Amino acid sequence: MAHEAVWAVITAMYEAYLRGDRPGIDRLLHPEATIWDSAEQVLITSREQLDKVRDARPQDGPAETGLRVHDEVVDVWGDTALARYLLRVDFAQGAPEIVRTTAVLRRSGDEWRIVHLHENTL
Repeated sequence: MAHEAVWAVITAMYEAYLRGDRPGIDRLLHPEATIWDSAEQVLITSREQLDKVRDARPQDGPAETGLRVHDEVVDVWGDTALARYLLRVDFAQGAPEIVRTTAVLRRSGDEWRIVHLHENTL
């Protein structure tokens, strides 16, 4: 059951992204989460830094037409989980982008939150 709960957090994050729901994503992130974003060279260590990265993304970049997370491997040890998966980003033009992703989650009560996310574009 823990595997499904962890995977539900991961898929909910991308569903929120597709809706443009930044607060929906943020609810799934621990307040002190760190992120290696595939488009950034520095480790994101605060919500303020994450918002700056988000706001700096070009609005006229390639049009995304879909996201799909797949090939997940999830391990759970007590209140800690490790999820590894592929994220496929489809664009209106050009080849899809494949992102190898690792997420570390911690459980507090019944709620899982992402404490670290590492993205690596193939």
